[in-house]
Amino acid sequence: MGLASDGRFSRRGFLKATAAGAAALAAAGPLAAGEKKKIPVGLQLYSVRKDCEKDLPAVLQAVAKMGYKGVEFAGYYGRKADELRKLLDDNGLVCCGTHTAIGTLLGDALKGTIEFHKTLGNKYLVVPGLGKEYTGTKENWLKSAKLFAELADRVKPEGMLVGYHNHGAEFKPIDGEMPWDIFYGNTSPAVIMQLDTGNCMSGGGDPIHFLKKYPGRAVTVHLKEHGGKGDFGDGNMKWKETFELCETIGGTEWYIIEQETYARPPMECVKVCIDKMREWGKV
Repeated sequence: MGLASDGRFSRRGFLKATAAGAAALAAAGPLAAGEKKKIPVGLQLYSVRKDCEKDLPAVLQAVAKMGYKGVEFAGYYGRKADELRKLLDDNGLVCCGTHTAIGTLLGDALKGTIEFHKTLGNKYLVVPGLGKEYTGTKENWLKSAKLFAELADRVKPEGMLVGYHNHGAEFKPIDGEMPWDIFYGNTSPAVIMQLDTGNCMSGGGDPIHFLKKYPGRAVTVHLKEHGGKGDFGDGNMKWKETFELCETIGGTEWYIIEQETYARPPMECVKVCIDKMREWGKV
């Protein structure tokens, strides 16, 4: 599996590890004008975190059978990268991202983080949130924009990407500007935008607006409902328009479902989500 002499995955092994996901994305070739691409659907495991804590192998087996093609981690449940990779391989899944704390990307920690994700077969290093020292003022957001641009340059030689995931605060103005715009308007185009649709709406933002404003940047998108009774597809998200933009101008490589409002047990909820995506022709 491309192991180097010290037992870790070599660069060749890492590239092979990510090939399964890349093949699904590249199979159709370049998009013609107006053509839509087929985007694989993954699951953010935070949606079923309690189940993962109890029995991660059983969860991965179940979500693979539901039809998910990949999973995004938000914690590793006490397992090493090679253990996680084996569980994924055993179930025909790939890693479509991780929520990665900013501290793991800074200074000497970055080298170990890169090695971990090479083994895992993951190229999407997404920071799930930042403290006030990074976000509290416009100046802080501008500094963060510069930092992420530098991090993107550092991981690019490894075939990896750095990005940021929103909650609601990014859409509440600071000095008359939305933090989302301060950040993405002043960072490198190489910094990917993981737009969480439900969080965006909860903060007063419009996902459609930002997908249009930053074409090619929404490389992984969190599909999350907003409003309704709790089930995916039961709220006020504009799913048709969202899919249209992701599949044409968004540059989207993965749809990642994240469920945080539960009308039923979490594992049942994520099955409802993938079944709805199947009903919509997305699976």
